[in-house]
Amino acid sequence: MAKGTKVSIVEQKIAGPDSAPYGIATGSDGALWFTQVKQGRVGRLIPGGGDTSYQLDPATGQPTVIVAGPDGALWFTEYQGHRIGRITTDGSVTAFDVPTPEAGPYGLAVGPDDALWFTEIQADQIGRITVDGTVTEFPLPSKGAFPSIITAGPDGALWFTMNQANAIGRITTEGAITTWTLPTEQAAPVGITAGADGTLWFVEIAAGQIGRITVDGAVTEFPLPDRAARPHAIVAGEDGACWFTEWGGNRVGRVGRDGEIETFALPTPNSEPHGITVGPDGALWVALEIGSLARVSRS
Repeated sequence: MAKGTKVSIVEQKIAGPDSAPYGIATGSDGALWFTQVKQGRVGRLIPGGGDTSYQLDPATGQPTVIVAGPDGALWFTEYQGHRIGRITTDGSVTAFDVPTPEAGPYGLAVGPDDALWFTEIQADQIGRITVDGTVTEFPLPSKGAFPSIITAGPDGALWFTMNQANAIGRITTEGAITTWTLPTEQAAPVGITAGADGTLWFVEIAAGQIGRITVDGAVTEFPLPDRAARPHAIVAGEDGACWFTEWGGNRVGRVGRDGEIETFALPTPNSEPHGITVGPDGALWVALEIGSLARVSRS
């Protein structure tokens, strides 16, 4: 689509602001699954239909990122619970402790090896968990890196952001790690996704920019119209562009392969958009901390 994209944004309230929807993913059952970070719950919504949620035990684990697993279940991180959770599409929950104490698991992605790979913010490690719950951990080369979101790359490796190290990292399925420092100082990258163009796209929450890195480590940065927008999450859309949330700007944005950026205001002020995913209906769905999900589609 050329610049001048027209979108329709509809918000669907699913809970009060004390629930704080955060991560969101499409499950194998054709429903949207999302974490409710403040209540310690995982929710399920059928687009155009009703929603339900499942209480975690304990409720203080702060479930954050959620993804569809290779086994048909949904997997999620518990940042304060220091666990990796698994929930089946009928609501049965299992949890696996992370071996390193106080690790702070956060980002989560399915690797090409059909294991789940996750970041450990507090421990400066990358973790790997098989569907039967076996965990392996790989230390990063630097301390205080704050590894955040992780995604499967187009090259058979996993790619992740290093928020406080101001870098992008790559880990092979054997555990070999490479990192690249970003051109902009203190950019604080968070979300990252594999684009349709064979590169990785990421957001720089502190710099107000969108970044792109090739598999050989060449970085390009694209400033947002509002440098204070605090972009948070990013996903590849079905239109060949990437879509991202602006947590500080209360907007959803689109970046084309050429780096051209458009942004779209959310209907409710201060809705705090976080996670974003392509829904089972082909639209973009955004988790809003005010207690809603937003559907973003071409109008």
